[in-house]
Amino acid sequence: MPNQRTLARELVVMMKPDVGLRAKAAGIASLAGVDVSHLSQTIDAAGALLRPLFDTTEDRLEKAHATLAAAGIQVPALSHYYRVHADDGKLDALAHALAASPLVMAAYVKPAATLAGLNDMTPKSAPAPATTPDFSARQLYLDPAPGGVDARFAWTVPGGSGAGVRIIDIEVAWNFAHEDLLVNQGGVVAGVPGTDADSINHGTAAVGVFSGDGTGITGICRAADVTGIAPTGSLSTAAAIHSAADRLAAGDIILIELQRAGPRFGTPPAGRGNLPLEWWPDDFDAILYATGKGVIVVEAAGNGYENLDDAFYDAPLAGFPVTWSNPLRRAARDSGAILVGAGAPPLLTHGNTWGPDRSRQDFSNYGSAVDVQGWGREVTTTGYGDLQGGANANTWYTDNFAGTSSASAMLAGVLGCVQGVAKASGAARTPSQARALLRATGSPQQDNLPQFPATQRIGNRPDLRQLLGALGTETDVPQPLYRYRDAQIPDYFYTTNWNELGAGNAAWSYQGIACRVHLAAIPGTVPLYRYWNSLLGDHFFTTDYSEIGAGKYGWVLEGVGCYVHDQPVAGAVPLYRYWNSQGRDHYYTTNWSELGNGQGGWLLEKIQCYVHT
Repeated sequence: MPNQRTLARELVVMMKPDVGLRAKAAGIASLAGVDVSHLSQTIDAAGALLRPLFDTTEDRLEKAHATLAAAGIQVPALSHYYRVHADDGKLDALAHALAASPLVMAAYVKPAATLAGLNDMTPKSAPAPATTPDFSARQLYLDPAPGGVDARFAWTVPGGSGAGVRIIDIEVAWNFAHEDLLVNQGGVVAGVPGTDADSINHGTAAVGVFSGDGTGITGICRAADVTGIAPTGSLSTAAAIHSAADRLAAGDIILIELQRAGPRFGTPPAGRGNLPLEWWPDDFDAILYATGKGVIVVEAAGNGYENLDDAFYDAPLAGFPVTWSNPLRRAARDSGAILVGAGAPPLLTHGNTWGPDRSRQDFSNYGSAVDVQGWGREVTTTGYGDLQGGANANTWYTDNFAGTSSASAMLAGVLGCVQGVAKASGAARTPSQARALLRATGSPQQDNLPQFPATQRIGNRPDLRQLLGALGTETDVPQPLYRYRDAQIPDYFYTTNWNELGAGNAAWSYQGIACRVHLAAIPGTVPLYRYWNSLLGDHFFTTDYSEIGAGKYGWVLEGVGCYVHDQPVAGAVPLYRYWNSQGRDHYYTTNWSELGNGQGGWLLEKIQCYVHT
């Protein structure tokens, strides 16, 4: 958890708009001529300062609002929000006194925001090797669905590594000098980062999930540009979100790695009652401002063990405006953020089990407003040092990043890939489109009965293959054709659908990507038909429908396997077809040197088609 020197409680005041308040170093005044002397006296008596919450002047906020409105962009007005800077021990009494003023809409104290991470790890004392090994094989979340998000597939698609996308991470601190965070990093652009080790490790781990440059780990969208904003000192969480939104363009991403203690906080177990930031009015409006400008906001649902649909959360806190309603009931009002819950990783990841894959982790908040889940345990990334430690924190790595923090970082990476592909093909997706895509695709949440049924919604785990397919990009970008071998039959099998056999099973061994093909017809392609013959134990693929047609001689047409070129085209290579009469098997390869004109019982039949490598 961050220390209290870096994050503090916040006293937020909402003035009635018709007061026209202006708060400056010389004091406060009213453009409308309203008597604000009592307000001044209350603040001065406490030795406090009243300043615009959003870290700029009221005039600039109003001008920006008018400019956006003139462009047809609807965002909330923010110039009536203020923050009172005073000793922490005076905040509650000040809030009570200010709320009694007829000029004030609301005055409330927000608990200090905390990181949505789960556990702190101790770095290993053993020295790190001179060269960091490749830990990417431990990043199983990069793998195909359902276990991973299929980032490796996204990287084969133009823009799929996040190029052209900017991400701002909002939390307390980072180590941007880490050896895996030296590429596409812009450092801290607002706020003064904390100095405590826990906060530094947390930020380093979060950014590594999506931005690791491949030295020891590989980030999900490593080509995206990444910076950080620390809501510390005079910069509130809402102001940090607002600042991020103004630094980004439509289609870019804000990641909120923070949570805040709600009204139920303090009851067992430890951490229960932490809520997503948007439950508080100013944070909600800051997020709504960002999404209104087209910036995607990825927000940790929180490690609060809570049902966010509980009617308990419909009751406002003391000092909230009378217009407030629970934003987690989106039918009434909706920030536009993507809320992320924490699910279990696949069984035996790193030798550990946290329940059935994709089941809710006990600490994760859940409910109808939670859109999607990421791994809540066993995330391999930068920082902490429990995987690789030593004296130099710039070479630390962990296997144990956890919480809705690790889950949210994963989602930021997934959306970085989606937006990179979308931008490369013409248009980034809006926040509402991105949320809808995540809810409509992915690997479904699983039960962990009896305690954690799938009805305790944390959403699906993203599947980038499905997400990019939903964008319509897979029709014109060649995709992998996977090759398998069953030595018992024997038979070679080829498929574009990883979920058919995945990494293989007891019978089928996975041999790699044979080539790349198209999943839908585009100009210049023809169907590659797939057949199965149970008598021969052989799969057969051909572009010539007249060879077997709808099926004969024991062959059953299983459908169109993919689409390929029947003539040479730029960037394509021949796919050679061989037949082995002894093994009664067909084999396809782009590598002429494997079998050439035929050897070892294999007969070259023809060039079946032209494919990509």
